[in-house]
Amino acid sequence: MKLKKILLPLAFFALSLSLVPQTANAQWSLGASYEIRDAEPKNGFGVRVEREILSKLPVINLGIRAHFSYFNENISYENQTYSTDITNYDYGVAAVGGVSVGPIDPYVGLGLGASTLDVTRENLGNVQKPQESNDNAIYWNGFVGAKVSIIPALKPFVEYRLEDVSNYEDELNDIDQSNGRLMFGVSLSF
Repeated sequence: MKLKKILLPLAFFALSLSLVPQTANAQWSLGASYEIRDAEPKNGFGVRVEREILSKLPVINLGIRAHFSYFNENISYENQTYSTDITNYDYGVAAVGGVSVGPIDPYVGLGLGASTLDVTRENLGNVQKPQESNDNAIYWNGFVGAKVSIIPALKPFVEYRLEDVSNYEDELNDIDQSNGRLMFGVSLSF
């Protein structure tokens, strides 16, 4: 319930900002990324939608972003009848600010998101039924990155995102936790 109370006003704010009339420049971008982190699962994929706001400023770029990331890993041991399936997905919104410096557009941002971790353990000794557990968390994130504008509509990017997930409970006790991820991707501006 807390999540709805937080994300609903943010979504309303983002929608109301997107209704403000803008110039004919590319105002929206849709991106996809490959994401790497230290925590299990280590590799994942992400998508994001970004809306430029106040595009009349000459060098400064301001925008809002919604993102979704998905990580999954199945760990099985050959000589044992034991396997673990770990699925983590997160989503959120953020404010983004950057500058245009030639073909490179560095940017920073700050946002709020939610994360879900699902762990399924199968064939644990005498237990026949898989053990499933999940945990949810709300987090703050900050990120820094850069887009390369060689082709105006297609922009490769690299980004590093830090997140503060402080309310995961027992699920992460036996999984090494890291709070950062490196992303490589491309965004299409329209």
